[in-house]
Amino acid sequence: MYRRMASKALLSLSLLSLVAAQSPVWGQCGGIGWTGATSCAFGSTCVKSNDYYSQCIPGSNAGTTTTRTTTRATTAGNTPTAQTGFEEVIGEGSFSSFSTFWNYFYPWGSDHNGSARMKQDKVSVSGGVLTLRADRLSSQDGYSTANPKPAIWYWSGAVHAKSTIVINDQFPNYEIRGEFKAPTTKGTWPAFWLTGTQSWPPEVDILEFKGTTNNWFNTFRTSSDVSTTQVTVSNAATTWHQYRIWASKANANDVTVHFYVDGVWKGQHNAAGFVGKPMWLIINLQMEGSSGSPGPGGSTTYQAQKVYVGRSRAY
Repeated sequence: MYRRMASKALLSLSLLSLVAAQSPVWGQCGGIGWTGATSCAFGSTCVKSNDYYSQCIPGSNAGTTTTRTTTRATTAGNTPTAQTGFEEVIGEGSFSSFSTFWNYFYPWGSDHNGSARMKQDKVSVSGGVLTLRADRLSSQDGYSTANPKPAIWYWSGAVHAKSTIVINDQFPNYEIRGEFKAPTTKGTWPAFWLTGTQSWPPEVDILEFKGTTNNWFNTFRTSSDVSTTQVTVSNAATTWHQYRIWASKANANDVTVHFYVDGVWKGQHNAAGFVGKPMWLIINLQMEGSSGSPGPGGSTTYQAQKVYVGRSRAY
């Protein structure tokens, strides 16, 4: 009897050890430098996102809510892997139902840190494509109300999503992407970015061109603590390119952000302290400022399509 009970106890301990050695659903399970568990909880499979990060993705028997199937590109041949368990927050056709998903202007108004003031009539949608147009003015329209309060020489367009982004225990993973034709000439400053609703930072720049063909992936932890990955994008102004992030809750305080262009992994940033901080998603065509001056003398356009936001729900 004692021997039988001891055997059962050893079996139970073995099972507990096996469970403890597994990563939970949506947890990390591999990657360069990873020393944790490499197997996944029942109902999920370890899927490689890139050389630095693999994640336990739930299967059809994982018991998670599935409202859309999407894909993630891997660095090995850029082969997409299907995954389920995601909620679609903003679908690729959202611009055709603009008022349902989007608002005009910046969340705080018409002005920001460049020489363009946002106007609603500089925003248009046709065939699922959002177009923002910046027009040079014949005379100065005062000064921006936002620091560093530059002179206003353009009227342009900006929109922001009605849904905010917050990475926490309930929503530990987000995919955010879109296809863009972004101007790259001196004095043009297009962006697709996240910024804090309650304070700044947090900030994550998914697309930011500053008067050249280099896209700036930025993560601001403070004004002086910034991670930047620059990627040269050919024909950025005339060819549709996809810009994308995959953001995951790394621990109680921090978020890991992976950056992609056209499905190819370009870098990883540690977004320290971003957990639980809601962020706005903004698309805008600012002018001059960090992109140099003088800017173009006529009109400049910046186009977006197939913008998508999806997230996993833990409960």
